[in-house]
Amino acid sequence: MINGDALKSRISAIEEWMIDIRRDFHRHPELGFEEYRTQKKIIEYLKAMDIEYDIMATTGVIGTIRGKGDGRTVALRADMDALPMTDEKDVPYRSSVDGKMHSCGHDAHMAILLGAAKVLNDLKD
Repeated sequence: MINGDALKSRISAIEEWMIDIRRDFHRHPELGFEEYRTQKKIIEYLKAMDIEYDIMATTGVIGTIRGKGDGRTVALRADMDALPMTDEKDVPYRSSVDGKMHSCGHDAHMAILLGAAKVLNDLKD
């Protein structure tokens, strides 16, 4: 069992990694059922963490982390789609796709879930 301080330390250690992921997704938004690049990137991250995955609903991804034995199941989910809007921010990670942007946080949700997957996978046993 991990204590709260140790968990916070693990999360802090991957904070910049999650920010980089979020900004990458923000730069490359894709509308619903068009998230092929997003899906590919998520699969790359899951593979790097040695997390098994399945593809669903054309562009969706399900990652599965298995512990040593039977027990409780925890499900976490995030939306992946962007919206048909123009990103007017003047930041380095501004959307590179005209008329598409992550304006409701799905880019952050994906990054946070990948961070949670990393921590949970490291602690699974």
